[in-house]
Amino acid sequence: MSFQQGLSGLSVTTKAMDVIGNNIANAGTIGAKGSRAEFSAMYAASLNGTGSAAAGIGVQLAAIAQQFTQGNITASENTMDLAINGRGFFMFQDVNGNEVYGRNGQLKIDRNDFVVNAQGMKLLAKPWNEAVSRAEGEPEPVRLPQGGGDAIKTGQGVVPELRGIRMSMNFDAGAAIIPVTTPAINFQDPSTFNFSTSQTVYDGQGLPLTLTYYFQKTDVNKWDVHASVDGKPIDKGSAAYDPAVDDPAPIMQIEFGPDGRILDTSPTQTKLDISDPRDPPSEPALYVQLPFKFTGATQFGAPFAISELKQDGYPFGKLTGITFDGSGIVKASYSNGRFINLYQLQLADFPNVQGLRAMGGNVWQGSFESGEKIVNAPGASSAGTVQSGAVEESNIDLTSELVNMITAQRMYQANAQTIKTIDQAMQTLVNLR
Repeated sequence: MSFQQGLSGLSVTTKAMDVIGNNIANAGTIGAKGSRAEFSAMYAASLNGTGSAAAGIGVQLAAIAQQFTQGNITASENTMDLAINGRGFFMFQDVNGNEVYGRNGQLKIDRNDFVVNAQGMKLLAKPWNEAVSRAEGEPEPVRLPQGGGDAIKTGQGVVPELRGIRMSMNFDAGAAIIPVTTPAINFQDPSTFNFSTSQTVYDGQGLPLTLTYYFQKTDVNKWDVHASVDGKPIDKGSAAYDPAVDDPAPIMQIEFGPDGRILDTSPTQTKLDISDPRDPPSEPALYVQLPFKFTGATQFGAPFAISELKQDGYPFGKLTGITFDGSGIVKASYSNGRFINLYQLQLADFPNVQGLRAMGGNVWQGSFESGEKIVNAPGASSAGTVQSGAVEESNIDLTSELVNMITAQRMYQANAQTIKTIDQAMQTLVNLR
């Protein structure tokens, strides 16, 4: 008779209780993953094997296996919170510079403008390259840009095909033809043009100027487009303008066909040279070859209506926050209405996630058993998607854990009873005479 079996049973049952207790303790921990104790039988080794009639010598703890199933996703009130729906782990850099992985996306901004978790570990992401519209390079700590959003001069936007001014509208086909007068148009006299509209453009320092357009119907299906900047005609610039004498030339002449569409022979874009109208001028050549695109215009029997009036300039703006989209792109938002892509999150995955080494703080490290990490952007390949303003709850079922605890308690009692019974049998043998 041996106490070995009962003793080993008490030992592994104690460890099972440790695992169950840890699961229960972390049932409310965001991103936590439950574990289970896995056991295996033990047999005494011999040269020729254990034989068919050999009794086992107990049980041993084979592994504490982590269960990386999906937890419930719950909305939160913090836009910095992130949840992963699917496979993958957020990548962090701990205080020692090591790369670790976690599912807890409760994030904040530290005093040095880094995006960190509650333990101060820095979130890692690939920097965004605006020139090619994608993230490139190695993942690095996400840090908000210092200072505010720089002003952008109209015509010098980041996207080349969107630079300058873009305009689209419907001209009223029933508008009256303006009689020829001298001068041909007077910006102070509404009777010399049919419609007008204005927009704000910006100089190199982000200072605003008002660009006003005047539309004058000169003949059937024919329109002249005039413009002024801060009240002075574009072709006159900062020179003195006398509406009784000067006759500003149109910046564009548009002709429509019988179907209400711009004729192929009619220009739809031009480039403008605009002098600074301010006194004194801060930029004598305010705009040089500023793109002006007049596409999508129509002439139908409906009131004058603007469908697009855009320019690519911005004033200086203050950073107001960051947002994350479903593909993991980190965007900085500014008070001037700009959104700038800064980074794109990367999710790490492993061939054997149960081989990850738990490090505490709700993060794991890679190991030989986990295999080499596989990095993808959210939604790419087998990587899950990222949801902003939400968190992933733990995958621990509290009801199941309580039932498991009762079962483990019964196992402990049964193994203790085994030892007690063997002790009584040994006492009987000792008392034989």
